Amino acid sequence: MPDDRRRALDRHLTEYRHARRQCKEEKQALAAAKEEAAALTEAQQAVQAVATHLQNSAHTRIAAVVSRCLKAVFDDEAYEFKVEFKSARGKTEARLVFLEGGEEIDPAEGACGGQTDVAAFALRVACLVLSTPRRRRLLILDEPMKWVNGEDYQGRVASLLQSLARDFGIQMVIVSDDDWLRIGKVVDL
Repeated sequence: MPDDRRRALDRHLTEYRHARRQCKEEKQALAAAKEEAAALTEAQQAVQAVATHLQNSAHTRIAAVVSRCLKAVFDDEAYEFKVEFKSARGKTEARLVFLEGGEEIDPAEGACGGQTDVAAFALRVACLVLSTPRRRRLLILDEPMKWVNGEDYQGRVASLLQSLARDFGIQMVIVSDDDWLRIGKVVDL
């Protein structure tokens, strides 16, 4: 019987040593995992800081083009344009917003079709001008200013189109029945 006890003791000692060695390895793995998690968290924060900087830079550049266009056409009546960034579902989403006196305006419900047309056009210009790598600066548009009403506004739009073409080197092909958009080289079909 003492041999049976000796073998049982040896077996338990072996199991104990194995469990101890395994515990030591698990503690080392846990420490390594904690270090990796800390490094990943630090990297994620750095990426988020860069992303925030890029978002702010993109907002500034896009809003500058859109605001320039709105201001050129609507002067003091121009809505403020803003891009709001929101993180959702692990991605950043952009929301385009019109503001009047600090209050958000819903272009679908307000009488701001002309401002929406100008803003949509300006966003196309911003995308074209800010694209990397640089693309051929050509815009083909069908009735881009359909809801811009009033001779004064229409004249400002015509001037804006010419100045943007000149300043940014953009060629525009515009399909329209509106005589006030007959600027630059006109081709009748």
